Amino acid sequence: MSATPPANTASPALTFYTANTPNGQKVSIYLQEAGLPYRQVDVDLGKGEQRRPEYLAINPNGKIPALVDHGEGVTVFESGAILSYLSSHYGALHPAGRHEQWQVQQWLHFQIGGIGPMLGQLWWFRHGSGSGNQEAIERYSREAHRLYGVVDRRLAESAYLALDQYTIADIAAFPWLRTHDELELDIGQYRHVVRWLERIAERPAVQRGLAAVRPPKTAAQDPAEA
Repeated sequence: MSATPPANTASPALTFYTANTPNGQKVSIYLQEAGLPYRQVDVDLGKGEQRRPEYLAINPNGKIPALVDHGEGVTVFESGAILSYLSSHYGALHPAGRHEQWQVQQWLHFQIGGIGPMLGQLWWFRHGSGSGNQEAIERYSREAHRLYGVVDRRLAESAYLALDQYTIADIAAFPWLRTHDELELDIGQYRHVVRWLERIAERPAVQRGLAAVRPPKTAAQDPAEA
């Protein structure tokens, strides 16, 4: 595992363990959006660093990302839990009202339970398994299209996924839904999703967050390892 400098010169209270997958990208984006100082540790999934004892002591599930908040003495794993922890504890992109908070949480969990697993399986059968399992590819392609449809209908009535303002629900879904080309999905029919992807991709903090976890000239990493 290799460390990179913190986001700014302040002494970082946060250590962020990550790799260049959608789940790693989403936390990187949040940290940039919130302007929080942190130290980043890059976990090489190809070398199996996520299964080393020192990392399993941080995340017993052996996945990325993970976060240590040294100031609070808190360790958090699972990307959705990390986003919820950071937004609620540090306040950035965290709506004040309980109703709005639950709107965010339900769409965040929609990504965690639906978008991520289904698109991750499609990635695996297209790029990772080597078996050319056409039945699996068709199954997960259909489910991916269904999920894009759910998001498109939501975005037809709301500027962003959970609320009419940008939240961690958008940050969670964006890195997954932007992979449509890699997944060989034609999303032209989902015009509201296309608009939303373009709007989020234009945010400077999103661009910094994606760049921060992107190693130069490396192969794509398996989302299932994240």
